[in-house]
Amino acid sequence: MYILKKINRKNTPSIAHVLTFCMNKPLIKFAADFGPLLIFFIIYFNNENDLKVAIPPFIIATLIALVAIYFLEKRIPMVPLVSGILITFFGGLTLYFDNKIFFYMKPTIINLLFAAVLFFGKYFTQKPLLKILFQNTLNLENEGWKKLNNRWIGFFLLVAMLNEIVWRTQSEVFWVNFKVWGLLPISFLFAASQYPLINKYKLKK
Repeated sequence: MYILKKINRKNTPSIAHVLTFCMNKPLIKFAADFGPLLIFFIIYFNNENDLKVAIPPFIIATLIALVAIYFLEKRIPMVPLVSGILITFFGGLTLYFDNKIFFYMKPTIINLLFAAVLFFGKYFTQKPLLKILFQNTLNLENEGWKKLNNRWIGFFLLVAMLNEIVWRTQSEVFWVNFKVWGLLPISFLFAASQYPLINKYKLKK
């Protein structure tokens, strides 16, 4: 959903557009979306796989990325803002209660929250919530918005389920690798796969 927001509304969307994050500058994009994860990954594996050592720098890097986005973009998009709040919250719970399960479940909670917002949002707005969020960026038929909204709901539910399966059945090291090198590529690929639908239902001027 975050990736789709920067698709150029003046042109027919391309795969390159779909794969572009919601920020124009690559360095900002990297700092906001992958930088904190990379810091988390490096510190975790350089400190004998100690999750409690890696969490504080991860939280700090995430907050710094949000501040950088605000000063450069004059706004903070909803998805990274909510993610940043939940990262800080669940990371804090993990450290305070000395219980790693809080952090393991963070991706599950985030994705379930996004799925719930998209699902229940239409009952409050009488239209797919994605249409409200991205109508200034994408110009689609109503049927296209409905399908896109439902697909993202399904995707968020799938990712939540995958995270639960991985952390409950695999080692912590495997879960960390999945979190850093699995979830982000999966999101990219899913967003790119929506190109045919966007192109099919794009309204012609």
